[in-house]
Amino acid sequence: MFVGLLTAPFGRESLEQVIEFAGKAGFGGLEITAGPGAHVDTSRFTPSDATRVRDLMSAAGLQVTSLAYYRNVCDGNPETAAHYLKAVDAASWLGTDVVCGLAGMPVAGKSKADTIRDVLPQVYRPVLDYAADKGIRIALENWYATNIQHFGLWDLLFEQIPDAHFGLNYDPSHLLWQGIDYLGGVERYRDRIFHTHAKDTEVKAEVVRHVGCLESGWWRYVIPGFGQVEWGPYIERLYGIGYTGVLSIEHEDGRQGREEGFRRGLGYLRQFVA
Repeated sequence: MFVGLLTAPFGRESLEQVIEFAGKAGFGGLEITAGPGAHVDTSRFTPSDATRVRDLMSAAGLQVTSLAYYRNVCDGNPETAAHYLKAVDAASWLGTDVVCGLAGMPVAGKSKADTIRDVLPQVYRPVLDYAADKGIRIALENWYATNIQHFGLWDLLFEQIPDAHFGLNYDPSHLLWQGIDYLGGVERYRDRIFHTHAKDTEVKAEVVRHVGCLESGWWRYVIPGFGQVEWGPYIERLYGIGYTGVLSIEHEDGRQGREEGFRRGLGYLRQFVA
């Protein structure tokens, strides 16, 4: 297992600059944003671009852990689906077998469960068939705002779409503050975890006691080591299911600068991985 980073906070910098930072800082890989205008710009990315990126990554001692296509796949826009397929192409050219995505937002007039039943099979069938032909796995981040908020919805998703190459970009931070068993979930979904996000959550118990859990402001996302995720036991569970991939730091901690936050997260997580 090794530590990587999601390139999203460097959206105004070139991918070359991100590679230089990550290599010098000692990261092992990059989860590279994909889509129109992203670090892998799916409106114009070519196999020759991929060769250049692979050469730069190799020289910096990095690997592409996944492409990150985080778009609302339930928006009904055919361009969203078209660029998803282009992200699959780009992943294949770059030598990674994972594209991370989202389960989309519930559509108007439907619950999350109804959206999973009625919409997601039609949305993901073309993507999964195309990805299968290229040996690419699709990993959905379990962002609570999307249709896969909790384990019951995850189970429903995999009942509706049982493809073996359809799984999770497992993120414990979204589970912790909801009171969901993020440690037990590792074993429960052992065959579906293709990628992981390393993001922590600080829960302020004193605020909950004052305003209750239905109010806001009592939790926030932080760099690993600054919240309540038990990283040692969590990573041990990952080792236990045979996961040897990336812990990809997703930096959403507003109290820490970009570079310093990534470096602190890397320094903290290194104690748990070989």
